Amino acid sequence: MRPALSWPYREGLMGEGSLKGGCQCGAVRYRVSGAPLLAALCHCTMCRRANAAPAVAWAMFEESQVEFLAGAPATYASSPGARRGFCAACGTQISFAADYIPGLIDLTIGSFDHPEALAPTLHYWDRERLPWLRFADDLPRHPEFPPVE
Repeated sequence: MRPALSWPYREGLMGEGSLKGGCQCGAVRYRVSGAPLLAALCHCTMCRRANAAPAVAWAMFEESQVEFLAGAPATYASSPGARRGFCAACGTQISFAADYIPGLIDLTIGSFDHPEALAPTLHYWDRERLPWLRFADDLPRHPEFPPVE
């Protein structure tokens, strides 16, 4: 059984429609149905290195909400029990799945065709945030992964 998220950070996220996304070259395309469980900015070292970015915006969905329409991401086991999906042709980072969040998949918000529809509602792994990186928002900040029930 997967953990339930214990906070109300779904407010303001997209409704029951669907969104599409994919990689830069178009070899991997996906569609998601319904609202994400959360949308967040991650500051952990692993995400920064995998995406070559100072922070990464993720939207978390039930696996059943995600359908790959063209291609499927290649995967890299970035740590024990964790898999990062990317396009094998162009290298675009697409997804993250881990044993500690069974049945869930994170998709990079930047890989959506309309990323503006998925505004983050919190920051996590803020204790690993680069000291020179500041966001002008009042979103909650969690030192590690947000609490789950």
